[in-house]
Amino acid sequence: MDESLDRLTRIVDFCKEIDKEKFIERKTYLTDGVRFENDAEHAWHMAIMALLLSDKSNVPVDTLKVVSILLVHDLVEVYAGDTFAYDEEGKKTQRQRELAAADKLFAILPEDLGKKMRGLWDEFEAWETPEAKFAHSLDNFQPLMLQSATNGKSWSECGRKYSEVLRRNEKSALGSKELRDYAHENLVKQEIEKGHLIDDITKA
Repeated sequence: MDESLDRLTRIVDFCKEIDKEKFIERKTYLTDGVRFENDAEHAWHMAIMALLLSDKSNVPVDTLKVVSILLVHDLVEVYAGDTFAYDEEGKKTQRQRELAAADKLFAILPEDLGKKMRGLWDEFEAWETPEAKFAHSLDNFQPLMLQSATNGKSWSECGRKYSEVLRRNEKSALGSKELRDYAHENLVKQEIEKGHLIDDITKA
């Protein structure tokens, strides 16, 4: 096969493969409270949010880099599946599953593009660059926003506790203290007040 044609075919094959991200269900309801969002919807939503909220990062960031990281960060879940934020058993094998998935998925691409995409995923996982830290802040903020929009529906259904939510979001301020504080004061606390999130801290 002609080299340029082979390259294009591998890119197209990758693009077809990642369509599977649309079938990976998360545990956060869409704003209508009827069904859960999928991974692709989650990534798209945060990419738009990055364009609008990059000035809320603790330090200046490359917005295109943040968007790129967000669009790539969950692609490995087409093989590894989504690990629910509060699934402690699933977290024990998450890293192993996702590394194997990354090796398999990004190998579909031509080597240079595979390295580029894998690099974005590795950067997110490492939590080291300002862009990765801000991407994580958005990854934590977006579900809280949807919880607020649905009156804490999944929190209420699962009997979720305030301490669990705080633990889940304990590193959010590394990327954006402003977004972390806003979420806590305007999204999380209101669900406690409504009785949708169990307050096992201030009333303990």
